[in-house]
Amino acid sequence: MPSVRVAESRSVRVQGIGLYCIKIQFYECLHMSAPAHLLSRTGVHLDVWQADALAGAPARVLATGDALLDAQLPGGGWPLGALTEVLQPVGVHSEWRLLLPALARSGSGTVVLVGAPLQPFGPALGAQGLAPRRLLWVDAPAPAQRLWATEQALRCADVDAVLAWLVQVRPEQLRRLQIASAEFDKLLFVLRPEAAQAESSPAALRLWAAPGAARHSGARDDALEVRALKRRGPPLVQSLHLAARSAHLARLLAASGVAPTRRSEHALDRTAACA
Repeated sequence: MPSVRVAESRSVRVQGIGLYCIKIQFYECLHMSAPAHLLSRTGVHLDVWQADALAGAPARVLATGDALLDAQLPGGGWPLGALTEVLQPVGVHSEWRLLLPALARSGSGTVVLVGAPLQPFGPALGAQGLAPRRLLWVDAPAPAQRLWATEQALRCADVDAVLAWLVQVRPEQLRRLQIASAEFDKLLFVLRPEAAQAESSPAALRLWAAPGAARHSGARDDALEVRALKRRGPPLVQSLHLAARSAHLARLLAASGVAPTRRSEHALDRTAACA
């Protein structure tokens, strides 16, 4: 059996075509000294992410519109070119509360909605800064149709963001969407039921969101509770309680003395009140 001789009398056996020895090179790289300015305080190279710290910015991020949430996300916002999953209880539609501020500032291109459970109300979205002309609603009832439409939307040059409601999807199918998002540098949000929390996922960021679950800790009843199920950083032990209303609407309600309703089942989750 042929062998390859390397430095310091170390050898590795090569079996068949296509095998390449990287063991010696790997150990030599580990022992190479790095310049002092490229080392962290613990002596680890800055390019090596340590799990007890929040990861730095990926290629690009888009601020969520909420400083509290930005502070807990790697890079300080929604990752572009990566899959973000939002899990919600059955019958809850808090995605617009969570995503609308960023979508309104995502550019001037199309925002594709694949399999949205309810038809978006354009005037209310427009009042929040997302022009109705940017919306493209794709009615795809079958799971296979939704997957196909989502991938095609990610490949479209005029698309800025894709929101896909995928109730039935396998990890390998999500991986395919993740690859397409990375290849074309798109915002990709996949909305799934909270029962999917037990399933594996290639998502770079995975959140759980629901309204009206923050009665403790002195938070308002209409606050939005968000939990980080997966992020590149240490576990987030406590939930985040985000304001459910924009600052402008909050000032108007405070001035008029009108108390907002505790909960709404509308697809826009009370954003229509701003129209």
